[in-house]
Amino acid sequence: MKVGFIGLGTMGGGMASNLMAGGHSLVINDVLPKVAEPFLSQAALWVNSPVEVAEKCEVIFLSLPGPLEVKNVAIGHNGLIEGLRKGAAVFDLSTNSPTVVREVNSTFNDKGCYFFDAPVSGGPTGAASGKLALWIGGDREIFEKYKSILETMGDQIAFIGPSGAGSVAKLVHNCAGYTIQTAIGEVFTMGVKAGVEPLALWDAIRQGALGRRRTFDGLSEQFLPDNYEPPAFALKLAHKDVSLATALAKEVGVPMRLSNMALEEMTEALNRGWGQLDSRSPLKLQQERAGVEIKVDTAKLKEVLENDPPI
Repeated sequence: MKVGFIGLGTMGGGMASNLMAGGHSLVINDVLPKVAEPFLSQAALWVNSPVEVAEKCEVIFLSLPGPLEVKNVAIGHNGLIEGLRKGAAVFDLSTNSPTVVREVNSTFNDKGCYFFDAPVSGGPTGAASGKLALWIGGDREIFEKYKSILETMGDQIAFIGPSGAGSVAKLVHNCAGYTIQTAIGEVFTMGVKAGVEPLALWDAIRQGALGRRRTFDGLSEQFLPDNYEPPAFALKLAHKDVSLATALAKEVGVPMRLSNMALEEMTEALNRGWGQLDSRSPLKLQQERAGVEIKVDTAKLKEVLENDPPI
């Protein structure tokens, strides 16, 4: 199939290469023509604007820096909207704002076309190797029509929900990752300053309970089913552990902003009388503040876990 691709940078270049390896012919555009050279040598067709890409393709992929660039390419002057055929589908592989995604999708729908948020996770290495997760928001029926093309770029293609849902999933993932990164840096520096050699510390903790499992798998046991008893590990014991860790940090002079916030959450939960509940019970406090109630059927959780691909 003739496929449009706009944005051939670090991520886009790898994904575009995999589309070509999958047998698709590309119509390409980028603000930097030089990045197109490797694709032109493989018979890709260069055009000078997004509107020209739209005029030649029924399915188009975007891999751009952010919301402003996506919006300009999609609905700006000489943008895709000016050349799209009725029924055309555009998949935005960028990390984007759900609000912008929904605005662009609404504009496309008025013309009988479809705009999907399809952010990816896996980094440049995954983009090159095809080991990418793609999280799709938009019209499910149209998504199914083009799923096989998406599978040439990634090995984990998931339809998340209506327009914007894929972008929400990506923002949750990335924000969690960088927050966890900050917390790990905080406690790791405390451990090193307390006298443990960095390599020995890292090698030890990566074999602990946290290191041996996927980051989000723990949510399946108490948080998602909203069931904190009987406890796997009681909150009062976890509170003791974090109290000891923050006390050690004070002794050795290491700031522990996030850890002290976690301790405050645990203390509030203790004051609610939750000491005998599971150590994850303080997560209920955030649900209260956010005004959401989370309760997932345990059978459905089990089904997801059983269908997980090997790591």
